[in-house]
Amino acid sequence: MSSAAMLRREIESVLANRIPSALTPAPRTLRPVLATGIQAVDELLEGGLPLGAITEIVGPEGSGHTSFALSFLARVTQAERVCAWIDVSDTLDPESAAAAGIDLSRLLWVRCGVQPASHVPPTAQRVFSLPEKYLIPPITKKGLHGGGSGSHPRNEVKGLSDAVGGLLQPEAFALRCVEPQRKEPPNNEVFKPNSQQMIEKRKRPVPSGKPWGRIEEALGVADLLLQGGGFSAIILDLGSIAPEFASRVPLTTWFRYRAAAEQTQATLLLLTQHPCAKSSAELLLRLRPGNIFDDEVSVFTGVDHGIEVVRQRFMQVPANVVSIRKPPQRVTAANWPTRATWAGPR
Repeated sequence: MSSAAMLRREIESVLANRIPSALTPAPRTLRPVLATGIQAVDELLEGGLPLGAITEIVGPEGSGHTSFALSFLARVTQAERVCAWIDVSDTLDPESAAAAGIDLSRLLWVRCGVQPASHVPPTAQRVFSLPEKYLIPPITKKGLHGGGSGSHPRNEVKGLSDAVGGLLQPEAFALRCVEPQRKEPPNNEVFKPNSQQMIEKRKRPVPSGKPWGRIEEALGVADLLLQGGGFSAIILDLGSIAPEFASRVPLTTWFRYRAAAEQTQATLLLLTQHPCAKSSAELLLRLRPGNIFDDEVSVFTGVDHGIEVVRQRFMQVPANVVSIRKPPQRVTAANWPTRATWAGPR
């Protein structure tokens, strides 16, 4: 036996009562997974998407973001779990979701960028207000002489000269109370915009080409859903947003989502065109543009989608024994077909 092995055994025997397995690394813990409903993808991912983590799916538009997410939500809702779909571009079709097998009664659909309630006709608005007896009364502000902390005495002197001048006779208007006077420089020009220009500036429409307002709304909703808990799967659909806007989300936001998802054991599925979550995503999948089936000449019958595993943080290791033979290469890509409804089974 080598000296290093003997020294290690002696150290572990001495520290056995204090620190068990001091020199033995802790076993790697694997996360539970949720099946996606696509057999080829489940075999590739060894069961499905990790639970309590962020999974990011990147790819161009039309590569299969929505089909993948609908199949995943169909399996989750059929297991009587509640899910949420944060639709940034308002492109989700409920009829297609129901046709994919999703239980709509267990799906929260958040539509970003829809028409606000201020544009709804007054007849259709319902304003809800609580009676005053249910509200907390405001705190009474006491003055300087009322026992509380008031403003500075210098501010209380403002306007005192005008009040005293009204009580005096007209010939006494020249008398002024003792009050510090502010002297302005003679050449100081103050710019005062026209009221009509301010009204026109407020009426000026906000440019609709930049969807950052919808992205902020979606991020706020995702934060509330993750922090509140109760959702097994949350879809954050940024697949229709250009990468130059989606990449502006700070990394601290994704790190906060990662910690919240791990705490509430929710699966956050992020659909984007370009990787945004970086190291906060436990699983990164890339979709390749699908190939259209040529079964029919003039009828669209379906698409053959392709997916590739770009990064996976935790991978199951079968054993710690190192084999002399070269290990087989791990498969990192898979394909699955999507058939149109009118094409029927093939």
